[in-house]
Amino acid sequence: MLLTFTAAEPAAAYPDPGYVTGDITVHDPSMVRTTSGQYVLYSTHNGLEARTSSDRITFTRAGSAFTALPSWWSGYSSGKDPWAPDVSYHNGKYLMYYAVSSFGSNKSAIGLAVSSTGLPGSWSDSGVVYSSATSDDYNAIDPSLLVDSSGRWWLSFGSYWTGVYSIRIDPATGKQLASDTARHHLATRPDSPYAVEAPYILQHGSSYYLFASYDACCAGTSSTYKIKVGRASSPTGPFYDRNGTDMLNGGGTLVLATHGRYIGPGGQSVLHDTDGDLLVYHYYDGNDSGTPKLGVNLLGWDSAGWPYAY
Repeated sequence: MLLTFTAAEPAAAYPDPGYVTGDITVHDPSMVRTTSGQYVLYSTHNGLEARTSSDRITFTRAGSAFTALPSWWSGYSSGKDPWAPDVSYHNGKYLMYYAVSSFGSNKSAIGLAVSSTGLPGSWSDSGVVYSSATSDDYNAIDPSLLVDSSGRWWLSFGSYWTGVYSIRIDPATGKQLASDTARHHLATRPDSPYAVEAPYILQHGSSYYLFASYDACCAGTSSTYKIKVGRASSPTGPFYDRNGTDMLNGGGTLVLATHGRYIGPGGQSVLHDTDGDLLVYHYYDGNDSGTPKLGVNLLGWDSAGWPYAY
């Protein structure tokens, strides 16, 4: 059976992750439910690591998205080490956007791969979608795709420098739309280096919700990552938090932060499943030397239209 939760109004304390088992050592997870009902989860490193599950509880390591690593990756990562996949299903095929970079560099690129099944080893690389150079004040990492209520495609990304951005995508190619090359600034923070990362935009009702990771990741039990959200009437913003502060002015309402053994939750994505919207993320396990592990919670919606994890 599927992992299930009991809905409730938001609690005073952050919820623990739902129960998962098996191979759950992951970073920057993104999960899709295939047309056959199987769950496939992809994550950072090793050609984009793959795990499968039949019940959304027990996960088994199942190779990687890529068996042969594209040669162009070496221009952005000497170890050809891809990050932060975003996997979804549109127009009869599976799409995976991902980042290729090296830690501390904004010479970065977002790539696209396509598959007819979504399964590991089945992906065909389509090359670079968008890139940033060392001379830029932003960083093309952590991509995620949104198809809005009008059928327009948007790719959000960012960024250890100056926060989160989005661009229009051509549904026919999965690449940037040639007739609209604007880059929209969605979120930043007032303090250097202005880092807001791992954006994911979800439409719920008539509103758009930008989830993003703030503060420091990738430091085990010293990580300070946390997940915040803002809401907008347009996929390009402006996104405001519960108190009315623009995410371009440091706003953001907390969804998850460190609590107990669950340190630095972030790198999140959302899967719309049969029982609701599922928040998928990593955290660092304080009871296991800070090992990054899979976290899953369903999202509830309060009476004012704000999401909360439970």
